Amino acid sequence: MPNPVFQSTQLENLFLQQFGSCDGLRVFQAPGRVNLIGEHTDYNDGFVMPAAIDFQTSVAGTRREDSSLAVYSVLFDETRTFDLTKGTHLPQRHWSDYVLGAALELRRAGVPISGANLLVSGNVPLGSGLSSSASLEMATAYALVSLAGSNIELTQLAVLCQRAENEFVGARCGIMDQFISAHGRAGHALLLDCRSLQHELLPLPAGISVVICNTMVKHELASGEYNARRRECEQGVRLLQAAMPGIRALRDVTTAQLSRSAELLPEVIFRRCRHVITENARVLSAATALRNSDLASLGRLMRSSHESLRDDYEVSCSELDFLVEIAWQLKGVIGARMTGGGFGGCTVNLVEDNAVESFLTRVKGEYHSRFGIIPETYATRASDGVSETYNHASH
Repeated sequence: MPNPVFQSTQLENLFLQQFGSCDGLRVFQAPGRVNLIGEHTDYNDGFVMPAAIDFQTSVAGTRREDSSLAVYSVLFDETRTFDLTKGTHLPQRHWSDYVLGAALELRRAGVPISGANLLVSGNVPLGSGLSSSASLEMATAYALVSLAGSNIELTQLAVLCQRAENEFVGARCGIMDQFISAHGRAGHALLLDCRSLQHELLPLPAGISVVICNTMVKHELASGEYNARRRECEQGVRLLQAAMPGIRALRDVTTAQLSRSAELLPEVIFRRCRHVITENARVLSAATALRNSDLASLGRLMRSSHESLRDDYEVSCSELDFLVEIAWQLKGVIGARMTGGGFGGCTVNLVEDNAVESFLTRVKGEYHSRFGIIPETYATRASDGVSETYNHASH
């Protein structure tokens, strides 16, 4: 289950217990996210449509006058301390890698930061595909910059946090997670071009909840198959370049061009490419649907996205398919699909507020009957991105 969200007075008391003083304490938050449509397109220079959710990581911190970074995790009840001026830091496959990686990337980019005492808490469910790692990186980086009295543009901050996860933590994520954690806005989804980083906030209709259903499973082949899909897409680009030498990524190929060049591709590679190319088109169509408040079209696009992920990209699984198929049958559901890398994790469902309770009852009951597992569910709202939430000096 998610960790508790602490009020400012509770954070002050926890911080005082750990560090002996809360003079100058400031608190910062960065949200997790869910992707409404646009799956496995980010690493193909494509389009995605995430929303920040009202689950977040909080970082309470005070500035130190030395170069030490001391970090206490409420969840893990442990403290790690690092000297930021030390020449070599190696990842430890530990929660603190996300904190240290963000700090090191800020220093490497020449952003002035000082030492700090930090206390980390939050309620983004771990391991559920809701981007707890990006929310931790973003909250940490924003805290360190703010405590040092420095400034940084939010897109640059997101890029540095992505680099920390890629190069220090060692996870080959795209820019989406950090970007939406930076730029999220309450009541809005965000259309993001993962190549140019151009983006547009799109209002979500009133009276709609974003309901996330966690299968509670993560199949062992998930990470290996994710990397395999990346390689298959890269292979597709290399083969298609024989007919289209100007392309850099699948983002540059239309459905018609793919059909004309089908003979260049093995059947499996063709289907992988078809998913990415049609998914990019679906994201752009979904943006149009939101601009026009056309919820019926949005729902059809979400369904087509899931079917493409299931059949062409082959990253779904029986648990995800079951949850989605239940949702498609229920009154008040606008759209439903798997979200995230696949092979377990979560589905995302847009549900009318007055249907949420019956939706959750039905989904939990049927999933438990089929798999013997009660899924965790999170009824959320699109929320704001990274921010400062408390400053001891002003209280």
